[in-house]
Amino acid sequence: MTEEHFIVETGGSRLDQFLAEKLDTLSRTRIKQLILEEKITVNNQTVKPGYRLDVSDQISVQIPAETTPIEIIEPEDIPIEIIYEDESIIVINKQAGLVVHPGAGRQTGTLVHALLHHFNQLSDINGPMRPGIIHRLDMETSGVMVIAKTNQAHQYLAKQFENRIVRKKYVGITWGDWTKISGIIDDPIQRKRSDPTSYAISSSGREAKTDYEVIQSYRYLSMVEFYPKTGRTHQIRVHSASKGHPIFGDEKYSGGSSRIKGFLPEISKKIEEMLKKINRHALHAKQLEIIHPETSKSQIFVASLPEDMKTVLEKLETGFV
Repeated sequence: MTEEHFIVETGGSRLDQFLAEKLDTLSRTRIKQLILEEKITVNNQTVKPGYRLDVSDQISVQIPAETTPIEIIEPEDIPIEIIYEDESIIVINKQAGLVVHPGAGRQTGTLVHALLHHFNQLSDINGPMRPGIIHRLDMETSGVMVIAKTNQAHQYLAKQFENRIVRKKYVGITWGDWTKISGIIDDPIQRKRSDPTSYAISSSGREAKTDYEVIQSYRYLSMVEFYPKTGRTHQIRVHSASKGHPIFGDEKYSGGSSRIKGFLPEISKKIEEMLKKINRHALHAKQLEIIHPETSKSQIFVASLPEDMKTVLEKLETGFV
């Protein structure tokens, strides 16, 4: 990994055009890819390739050691759960552990490889690296995703995400007993300077808003429904952790095994057993409501809870801890 830094002296240029002139070793396609992978930031914020630069903007570029874009993605027979399919869209229940698309450090075994195996037609608006992909879920997050078969459907749905028309519901298992059983977390988020793979609450960050409702409280954990109104990277995980209730199993945001310290040995042992059982952060995209690109009618899609989260909740219901 190498890093490049630039300060804009003359405003008005598109970010991707500006960097294409500065980084002659990278193609404009690769630069756009790095922007979409959030390896390029402006003033420590993620932006789109077409972002118009202002004077004094500070650009940071992380260039992975492997910078050759994948020319052809070979389909792979990876099982996926299809919730719904018609001529314009596909809705799936993504399993935890599946990366959505190829990128630095992951060039095989992604959802895109699976989609290319199972479907003959996918939109190509986002290029060969992301056929059909309109939005993403973190690798460890399971749940409902909508995929575009046609470019027309892709554009129609992308505008809904951009204009915050899409309604999303997540289910998470969090640490602790929430004082308020429902509320709004309205705190901006930005990438950490010390760790570009992590995010944090910051007054200088981008707007981020999450509604939440505690569905069930247990002795040490709670089941919570989250309704993100914006779509920032790691938004629910950061917001939940900021309130002292990180997602169960979320090592990045203090929700992992380090959280066990201080409990009685017999309690620690039982919680550790559940952590090993789930082996990821316990967050699931349960429901997605969109306006269908062909019928213009609202449709709600629901993804069933995965077995690992069911197991943890069943243990909590029986008073395991």
